[in-house]
This record gives sequence, C-alpha cells and structure tokens, in this order.
Amino acid sequence: MEQKEGFTKIDGKKISSTIKEEIAAKVAEMKGEGKRSPHLAAILVGNDGASQTYVAAKVKACEQVGFESTLVRMEETVSEEQLLHEVDKINANPEIDGLIVQLPLPKHISVEKVTAKIRPEKDVDGFTPANVGRMTLGWPAYISATPNGIVELLKRYEIETSGKHCVVIGRSHIVGSPMSILMARNAYPGNCTVTLTHSRTQNLREIVQSADILIVAIGKVGFVTGEMVKEGAVVIDVGIHRIPDESKKSGFRLVGDVKYDEVVSKAAAITPVPGGVGPMTIASLLYNTLLAAQGKIYQ
Repeated sequence: MEQKEGFTKIDGKKISSTIKEEIAAKVAEMKGEGKRSPHLAAILVGNDGASQTYVAAKVKACEQVGFESTLVRMEETVSEEQLLHEVDKINANPEIDGLIVQLPLPKHISVEKVTAKIRPEKDVDGFTPANVGRMTLGWPAYISATPNGIVELLKRYEIETSGKHCVVIGRSHIVGSPMSILMARNAYPGNCTVTLTHSRTQNLREIVQSADILIVAIGKVGFVTGEMVKEGAVVIDVGIHRIPDESKKSGFRLVGDVKYDEVVSKAAAITPVPGGVGPMTIASLLYNTLLAAQGKIYQ
C-alpha cells in the first residue's frame, strides 16, 4: 500500500466535522437575531435496520448543530394514502423547514408519488422533479446529499476539475446521474468532459483507465481494481458494504466499490471507506436544511 509523494487521502470525516461547526455557528447567529433554529422532519416507514441506523444518525447530527428535529414513525403496513397525508401535514407546517422520507419504502407504496408530494422548498434530499430540474438547468437548487458532498470534498481539497476527463460508474438518480451533470456544468467543481458508464457499457475497463477523476457508485464490492486506474487519478468511492471479518469486534468490516489497497498506490487522491463520502452525506443534508430555513433557494 505504497503512497506516492503528493498523495492526498480525502478525509470526509474531517471535512464533515468542519461543515457541522460552520452550520452550528450559523445557527447560533440566527438564534442571536431572535430567529428560530432550522427544523428537519424525517418519516420512517417500517423497521428496516439500515434505515433506522441512518435516521438515528441524522437526528443525532441535528442535535449536534442545534437544529430541531421531528421523527415520524409509521408501520410497514401503512397505506400510501396515510403516508401522503402525513407528507401534506409537514408540507403545511411553517415551523418545519426540511422533510425527508427515508428510502426504501414498502413495495405497496409508490416512491415517485411520495417524492412528488414533498414541497420543493422543503425537499432537502433534492429528489423532487423540481429540484432535479433546477440542478440540471444550473439554477439554485437543493442538490441531493451524496453528490453535493462529493462536490464539496473536491472543492475543499482544491482538486482541479476543469478540462479533466471524469468517468462516473453507475447511473442511479441518487448519485451517478446527478454527479455526471454536476461535473459537466460550467462551474467549479465542474467543466469536465464526462463519461457516464453503467452495466451495459462496453469497453468499461478502457474507459475507466482514461479517467482523470473516477467516481464509483456501482454497488459492487471491490469492483474497481488497481489495473483499471491510471497513474495520478483522483478516485471517489461511493460504495459501502459490510463483509464478514472475525478479527473485528463487530464481526464485519466496511469496504467500498474500489479495492483501496490496490488503487491507493496509483491514485493522486482517494476517499477511504469508511470515512470518505459517507460522513459528507449527512453534512450536506444539514446544509440543505440550513438553506431551507434561510429561504435562500426558493425566494
């Protein structure tokens, strides 16, 4: 696992802590002016273990920065109509700035219907058609948390993006697709020539080998190997997987979509798993909620 001179380990944990401190300072300032704290509401349907962990982390992060938070728990058997009614109630509550509905939802509920029901100005996840459309047009928008977190990492580490070839692996609406739009826009970070690749891409290995910036969000353990990455590339690993490891107290360890031990010797900069992109997702969600409370996007 040799690291070359000038190598950068992109520390998402450190940057997310800095962002939380900045947000907490802003909240203190708002309170000092007699304004209320930003308020984030989350709806959690059912008892999915991972979803409960994510939501608990979001509630804890709200406390850390001085936000108010509301958690609405609903049974797995809740009807679509009841869930939509709950979204309407939060939409209409002027004391709540941001609303997230934790995914996945039970199969009998339409994610599209629920997402479209959230008022765009409270859509701090950046999933509604209005916010996706605004982002695509380059208008002020709530950008979904993971892509926004990646952009912030590139910015804070002053990684040059203009004129670079950025390859994105994975085309999900949550990460890959918005990432490709953000990296191509006329802004910093951006101005890349972007290739969006996926499961049907031919010559994927050759395309990846030409990447100056590689963003991997394919959801497969260790998909990107050392031989696939060119010397001096910037590698952003969005994947996170639990794999059994008896040497760990928990019985598992976390790994990404990139074989870190192989790629680290070739990369100029890389995000580790854990501690890379993951912490930035919640920091971005908090930042969007702050913007919502300030009314800065939808004026």
